[in-house]
Amino acid sequence: MFDTDSYELKMESALEHLEDELRKVRTGRAHPGMLDGIKVEVYGTEMPLNQVANITAPEAQLLQITPFDPSTIQTIAAAIRKDQSSGFNPSDDGRVVRVPIPPLTEERRRDMVKIASEKVEEARIAMRNIRQDALKDAKHKKDTKELSEDDVKRVEKEIDKLMSDYQAKIEESFKSKEKDILTI
Repeated sequence: MFDTDSYELKMESALEHLEDELRKVRTGRAHPGMLDGIKVEVYGTEMPLNQVANITAPEAQLLQITPFDPSTIQTIAAAIRKDQSSGFNPSDDGRVVRVPIPPLTEERRRDMVKIASEKVEEARIAMRNIRQDALKDAKHKKDTKELSEDDVKRVEKEIDKLMSDYQAKIEESFKSKEKDILTI
């Protein structure tokens, strides 16, 4: 027998990866995940920002970062400023770092949709690769006489059904994110 569960798990993890990546794409509103990629050098090592500070979004256009160790406040502000892709300009008052989120222009919104669609395409490619691996594995088992021709056809149908289900989920995630980005 051929077990498709492992391939379904791979597809599920590819979908989760896509959703994580889409969370990082900016919309007009502030959310703590916007700073996920930022690393801060503290105590001689680089650490993710969320491990050295508490990140909250008290308002729709503001992120507030409260460091666990107040002596790291300057380093945190510098690390956020250094990340050019985000374009944030943090300010600190000695206790917390405030990061105002500038509103997105129409052109910038379209760029964000393009970035999101690139991430969706990467997920689709990953799904196709998983499908190819499954079909290759099934054909190999047929060649070694572990599966019959009918079993291979059944596996192909099952994998194709999984593919269409996950492609629909990917499309749904993208449409939702696109709506978030384009909503002013």
